[in-house]
Amino acid sequence: MALAQDSNIIERVESVVSTHSRPSELRITDMRVAVVTGHCYYPIIRIDTNQGVYGLGEVRDGGHPENALQFKHMLIGQNPCNVDMIFRAMRRYGNWGREGGGVSGIEIALWDLVGKIYGVPCYQFLGGKYRDRVRLYGDTPVPDDASPEGYARAVRGRAEMGLTFIKFDLKPKLFEMTPGGVIGQPTRYEYDLAKAARAPSSGRGAKLSEAGIAAAVEIVAAVRREVGNDVSLCIDHFGEGYVTADEAIRLGKALEPFNLAWLEDPLPWHDIEGHRRVADALLTPVAGGEDLYLWDGFREAIETRAFDVLHPDLLSSGGMLETKNIADYGERHGLPTALHCACSPIGFMANVHCGAAISSLVALEHHGLDVPFWADLVTGLDTDYMNEGYVKVPEAPGLGIDLNPEVVEANLRTPGTMFLPTESWNRKKIGFERVERG
Repeated sequence: MALAQDSNIIERVESVVSTHSRPSELRITDMRVAVVTGHCYYPIIRIDTNQGVYGLGEVRDGGHPENALQFKHMLIGQNPCNVDMIFRAMRRYGNWGREGGGVSGIEIALWDLVGKIYGVPCYQFLGGKYRDRVRLYGDTPVPDDASPEGYARAVRGRAEMGLTFIKFDLKPKLFEMTPGGVIGQPTRYEYDLAKAARAPSSGRGAKLSEAGIAAAVEIVAAVRREVGNDVSLCIDHFGEGYVTADEAIRLGKALEPFNLAWLEDPLPWHDIEGHRRVADALLTPVAGGEDLYLWDGFREAIETRAFDVLHPDLLSSGGMLETKNIADYGERHGLPTALHCACSPIGFMANVHCGAAISSLVALEHHGLDVPFWADLVTGLDTDYMNEGYVKVPEAPGLGIDLNPEVVEANLRTPGTMFLPTESWNRKKIGFERVERG
């Protein structure tokens, strides 16, 4: 009798599993890529299995597909359900910034695949959800008319999309274009695209004049007047390795009257102590961390409270589960999390699932607002998917979306290269090629 009951239970469980055999017999057979041009470009990966089920992931924007393909020899023959085991094997070979994109993108594809096999949305693997909708913040690039009025119009356009949380870019060029905006002549980057070589100087050390700071204040004031106090605002890019901590503090103090949600990355990503100095000096929160890799990379910043708002990019930080762990550790230290996100809908929906599972989430970035075909790259997104500035957490298995092949094909970085064979990556490479020993 007990044996019959056990068989009935197994039969009920397997009836919701999308498989031609048992999950224990699932094996990875292939991994291919399709690089789509968006605001930058999106390297999308597909992991195939012996049961016809596949998972979708994404290398971070502007990263190299090879960052994921280098792990293919480790994946072939593995059961994709063993996500943690595979992740632990790969993680030692990732690194900060785009170099973390391969590990992170594969992790996402594995969870998507497992979710499809078991008929479960990805957020469930992260412990369940805290919310049914995730709040978005919209990125706003520097407008063509970079005057205060031009900025105000650009941000107003985002508000008219229904967004109630908006970021806009104040780049170092603002200070250079402002008459007398910089004192002296700071050393700057010079980049020769033909030689792919950068001058050895770092570019830091600009001294902002009162006129330069006033120009930034005028822009932020115009934006705040335009959208009022019902919209959360934050700024990005004014640091970019251009100013020292002292100059970031000077500028930050001048912007405090406008109640910004945060100043993003005022210093280079690796300057944890510098960020702590800026964060301690300002009433405006400092957000940072988009280039940090793994929980290990965030630990110092969290424990020293170098950031007021953790800002991991899921496609660099290690994928969904690792980002959830980072956010949870930050919450123990009283720090909220916002998610940096500049990717296709594949990476975006991974962020939605992760954001749903983070109790301390502030908002999730949407960086594809100016890409006309962005939402059409996939099926499964509602036409009003960001209704009132929120995106609904999907209940469909895995990420809850799939690729639209025709739109992907029409927007490939190199035409005719969608998911071409990648057999050359089936074996481990030593240097540029494997060394055969007789």
